[in-house]
Amino acid sequence: MSHESPLIQSLRTAVAAAPTDVPLRLHLAELLLGEGLSDAAVSEAAVALQHAPGDAGARALMVRAMGMPAPEAPEAPAAPAPTGFDWRAAEDQVKDAVPPRFVTPEAPVPVAGQGDSDDAAVWEVDTPGSVTLADVGGMQEIKDRLEAAFLAPMRNPELGRLYGKSLRGGLLMYGPPGCGKTFIARAVAGELGASFMSVSINDVLDMWMGNSERNMHEVFETARRQAPCVLFLDEVDALGAKRSRMHHGGMRNTVNQLLTELDGVDGANEGVFVLAATNVPWDVDIALRRPGRLDRTLLVLPPDAPAREAILRYHLRDRPIESVDLGKLVKVTEDLSGADLAHLCESASERALLDSTRTGTVRMINMKDLLAAAKEVRPSTDPWFASARNVAMFANEGGMYDELLAYLKRKRKL
Repeated sequence: MSHESPLIQSLRTAVAAAPTDVPLRLHLAELLLGEGLSDAAVSEAAVALQHAPGDAGARALMVRAMGMPAPEAPEAPAAPAPTGFDWRAAEDQVKDAVPPRFVTPEAPVPVAGQGDSDDAAVWEVDTPGSVTLADVGGMQEIKDRLEAAFLAPMRNPELGRLYGKSLRGGLLMYGPPGCGKTFIARAVAGELGASFMSVSINDVLDMWMGNSERNMHEVFETARRQAPCVLFLDEVDALGAKRSRMHHGGMRNTVNQLLTELDGVDGANEGVFVLAATNVPWDVDIALRRPGRLDRTLLVLPPDAPAREAILRYHLRDRPIESVDLGKLVKVTEDLSGADLAHLCESASERALLDSTRTGTVRMINMKDLLAAAKEVRPSTDPWFASARNVAMFANEGGMYDELLAYLKRKRKL
């Protein structure tokens, strides 16, 4: 190899150090072929093909080094000579002034409930979750009432059939906002091992006549196909407002459709458990409370002491805290809702963060921060109780608000 150039010798050394480097070996083969050393180039190309059998460059180099003619690429068929008038070219020239001769129809926009067999494409249905009533901190009285009035019959279908109890039901939860009605609904679904479907006015209401009723029907049809399913009607006062106060026939028809779906003719609602939530039960159409529909009620009040401790512990779990007396904090947060408690923890974190920024020394969230935040947070439930007090005292028809009255008396809010 004494007649090889210094560059080729250097490349041989590099290839020996990296024998699997195919591009480097092919570069060496190209130089060898350029120097007229065809046999050496064939040897290098052969080794490259061993490492990369499908490498097109290595195969082409091997063909050249062996002196074989390169395969000719098949000739593309000649384009037919244009005949007649070139409409496409003409359209391109005048497209800004003249509309096209042919218009491709747009794909129709799918409407909820029309020809869509895939429920998930229209309505979001959650699979049975792991959240149960055991994950609801405190609130034992609510759990007991749910168990007695709603869950026990559903968990024992054999006993239900023995006593003629249908595997369906409706429960109306009411109370001040931010107290966990949605979380309780999810927990009930977990207790029953049922799918969960949450629906609000925005999911149903449509600007076109008839579409809102169609959407309401499809909501229930989806829940029936997914049975057992907990269908949660959030803000049911909007979905089922009093028809006597309505001046728009379309919304009145939507309420009528809701009543029809709740009736579930011929046992269509077997396995569909309807839970509804509202902050203003006095605005819900009385027909929704008829037996067989939302015939059971549950007052969801601000969290009790064990629930407040669980909520505070949850919202402080990932924050840097020190010397926090949860028992003391629970005592000074009475009447706060779950949302208020979350805001309290957020405010305490902000105080510690701003103090750390101001002093340049990072410190933990302490009891002083939490107590200061507790003094600043006012119960968001107070306005609700102010309105509910008058209703409970002067419009308690049929004793619907007896439980609320008892709570107001116990809290001396009457």
